[in-house]
Amino acid sequence: MNAEDDVESVAELLADDTVRCILLATREGPMSVAELSERCGVSETTVYRRIEDLQTHDLVAERTEIDEGGHHGTYEATLDRVTVDVTDDGFDLTVDRRDTMADAFTRLIDEL
Repeated sequence: MNAEDDVESVAELLADDTVRCILLATREGPMSVAELSERCGVSETTVYRRIEDLQTHDLVAERTEIDEGGHHGTYEATLDRVTVDVTDDGFDLTVDRRDTMADAFTRLIDEL
């Protein structure tokens, strides 16, 4: 669990419609801010703000895509599952993250 993963901040983040849209869209594959803006029906500024919040909790990863027009950033969800357990001391939050394609490739190379 990331040091920033506390029950209140993650719950507040996941309560946001745009955050949930970004996470679901980027689970399908990397997407640009423009694509996320169109998919989620919000401004690019809003997408940038939510991406920043998600990055604080390591719930999305940024990577650079290169094409004929130059390079641009894309984002990919790293969130796999959030579990909240009730304990005698309150709540215990567990955030499971999945590897990005870059992480999986790096691990593959390291294992060779």
